[in-house]
Amino acid sequence: MTRSWFPPIRSDLVRNRLRPRALGLAVAGLTALTACGTAYDLPSTTGTYEAQASRIFAEARSTPPPKPISAAAAQARFDRVARRVRPAGRSACEQLRGPQVDCQVQIEIDRQMKEANAYFTYEKGRPVIRMSLPLLQVTRNDDEAAFVMAHEYGHLIGGHIEKKQQQVAAGALIAGTLAGLATAVSGDFDEDALARGLGVGAAVGGIAYSQTYELESDSLGTRIAHAAGYDAPKGARFFARPGKPQSPSGGLNFWSTHPPDEKRLALVLATQAEIDRGQGLRPAQ
Repeated sequence: MTRSWFPPIRSDLVRNRLRPRALGLAVAGLTALTACGTAYDLPSTTGTYEAQASRIFAEARSTPPPKPISAAAAQARFDRVARRVRPAGRSACEQLRGPQVDCQVQIEIDRQMKEANAYFTYEKGRPVIRMSLPLLQVTRNDDEAAFVMAHEYGHLIGGHIEKKQQQVAAGALIAGTLAGLATAVSGDFDEDALARGLGVGAAVGGIAYSQTYELESDSLGTRIAHAAGYDAPKGARFFARPGKPQSPSGGLNFWSTHPPDEKRLALVLATQAEIDRGQGLRPAQ
């Protein structure tokens, strides 16, 4: 028997007194899970944008990968792009998130990472964006490097790390409560079922909106890259490249953590069209 997280509980007590409360907790967890969507409405991608994206995606997938540039050239590209994207990203963050969020993002190269990848995280409470040198070396131009960097800013502005933490907790609450309740109703409360349910639910909650968050970051990243003076649709072609899920060393690369598909390109095109029309962001309802 695995070690339980909870003290012994009488099954008759659960059936007779706690069942309504457990259902209430499950409903509360479900409400929290579904409330963690995007902060802003995403533009429609139907029609012209889908057709354009399909063509661009096919071209990108059939084009041979570029020859990697030198480490020195990659560093120079990073420096150029960061000088322009950092103020654009900070301005967008301050405008959209306000003073309650630290918008002073530290942008740097992760020199320990052997895979071509990029990520946003927090270290000691401070926001950090890192890009690996192998990723920078396979960018075709500054627009691609800028879009990747701006996309990571999107995760900060969208509050995605905080929302994922809420989803993990909500998913655990739902699955754990229902698993324990199911065994109690059958007449034999199983504490281990409750603990297992909590673990499975946490995993489900953690991935519930991962694709949605990637799309929101693409849309926000398009606006940031544009504000920094880059061609976002051109830069987004980087996402369409045929990349293997893992690097030769076995680590996950950019195309495994940022899955390529035509929908992402269509969203970038639709967002760029909104920018060209002078249309701003719309808070999600």
